[in-house]
Amino acid sequence: MLAFIVIYAVILVVLGAFIGRKAKSASDFFVAGRNFGSGLLFTTLIAANLGAGSTVGVTALAYTNGLSAWWWIGSAGIGSMILAFWVGPRIWRLAQKHNFYTLSDYLDARYSRAFSGLISLMMAAGTLALFAGQLLGIAWILEVAAGIPKTQGVIAGAVVTTLYFAAGGLLSSAVVNIVEVAVILAGFIAAVPYVLSFTGGIEGIREAVKSETYFDAFGMGSGAIIGYLVMLVPSFFISPGLIGKVFAAKDERSIRIGTAMNGLVQLVFAVIPVIIGMACFAAFPGLSRADLALPTAMKEMMPFWAACLALAGIFAAEVSTADTVLYMLAGSLVNDLYRRFMNPKISDRKLLLASRSVSLVCGVLGVILALRLESIISALTIFYSLMSVSLSAPLVFGLFTRRAGNFGAMVSAVLGAALTVWMTFAGKTFSVGGIVLNASTCGIILSFVVMMASLLKKAPAPKESGQEF
Repeated sequence: MLAFIVIYAVILVVLGAFIGRKAKSASDFFVAGRNFGSGLLFTTLIAANLGAGSTVGVTALAYTNGLSAWWWIGSAGIGSMILAFWVGPRIWRLAQKHNFYTLSDYLDARYSRAFSGLISLMMAAGTLALFAGQLLGIAWILEVAAGIPKTQGVIAGAVVTTLYFAAGGLLSSAVVNIVEVAVILAGFIAAVPYVLSFTGGIEGIREAVKSETYFDAFGMGSGAIIGYLVMLVPSFFISPGLIGKVFAAKDERSIRIGTAMNGLVQLVFAVIPVIIGMACFAAFPGLSRADLALPTAMKEMMPFWAACLALAGIFAAEVSTADTVLYMLAGSLVNDLYRRFMNPKISDRKLLLASRSVSLVCGVLGVILALRLESIISALTIFYSLMSVSLSAPLVFGLFTRRAGNFGAMVSAVLGAALTVWMTFAGKTFSVGGIVLNASTCGIILSFVVMMASLLKKAPAPKESGQEF
C-alpha cells in the first residue's frame, strides 16, 4: 500500500509542477485567470470540501454517534447551495468589476482597510489550524495502513501538498483536483459494499449495536445538530477559500451550475463515511481512538485492491482540501496583509514569488501545529467557529443591504468572536427551551444581533459603507 501511495503522490506533484509553469502572474496564482467553467469549478470546489473532516472526521463521528453524523457534511451541502444561488453570483459581479483576488479585497472596499486586516489576521490563525487538521487526516491513514508514525505522516502530507500548490497556486490545484475527485469518489463508492458485507448489512449493524439512538438521524441531540448547522452552513458560503474559487469563474452561469453540483454531491456523499463509521463500530467497537475508524475499516474490512483504491481516495481527499487551505493562507498573508499594509506597490512578479514562498513556510508551520493537536474535529472546529462568528453577519449584511456600515461590522465580529472564545475556554453553554447552544452558536447569534442593531442608526455615508456596491 505504501508503494501505491508514493507513486500516486509523485504523480500529483509532477502534474502540479507541470501546470504551474503556466502561472505567470498573481492573477493566475489567485484566480486562475478568471476562466473556470462549471465543470472545473465543480471539481475544485468538491475537492476542497471533501477533506479530513468529511472523511476521517465524519467516520469518527459516525463511529461514536451513529447516523446523526450525517449533519456535518449535510450542513456543508446546504451552505454550498446558498453560495451557488445567492452569495456566489452577487459577490462574483463585484469581483469582476473591481478586480478582487480575495474575500478580504471585497471587505476592504465594502467596509474599511482596518476591518479587512482584522479578518485577515483572524483567518490566518484559524486557517493554519484547518491545514493542520488535514495533515492529521493524512497521518492517521498512513499510520494504520502502512505503519508510518504520525510525525512522518504529517510531514509527508505537507511535502506533497506544498510542492504542487506552490508551483502554480489555484491554477495547479484546480487541474490536480480533477484527478483527486475521480479517485475520491471511486475509492469511497468501492468501499461501501465491502464494509456492509463484512458486517452483514444494515441489519447486521443493528444486531451488533442494539441502540435505536445510534440509528436516529437526530441521535446526537438537537443542541449538537443546531451547533453544526450554525457553524457549518455559513462556513460554506463565506469561506475565503471557496469564494476565491468562485472569483475564478468565467460567468454567473458557471457559478450556479458548478457550485450547486458541488452541493448536491456533498449531500449524497455524506451517507458514505457515516455507513463506514457505523459498520466499523459494529465490527471493532474497542478502537482506542475514533479517528482510527476509517483506516481500520479500510485495512480490515476490504480486499487488498479495494483497500488500495480507498486509501488513494482518502489520501486524495486530505491533500485536495489541504491545497485549498494553503490557498487561503497565501491569500490572507500575502495579498491581504503584506501587499495591503506593508508593500502596496509590490510588482506582480514579486507578489507571485512571495505567494509561493509563504506557501512553503505555511507548510512547515502546519506540521508543527498538527503534531500538537489531539483530533481532526477539534482542529476543524477552531477554524469553522472563528470564521462563521466573525464573517457571517458582515458578509451577508454587506451584500444585501447598503445600510451595513464599518462600525457595525467591526463590533459584531469582535464581540461574536470574544463571546465564542470565552465560552469555549470557560466551558460554558446556554440553554433555550431545553436546547443547549454551544459557544459558536451563541457567538454567531450575538454577531447577527449586533449587526442588525447597527442598521437602526442613520444610514452611513457612501464613503464609509461602500454604498456603490
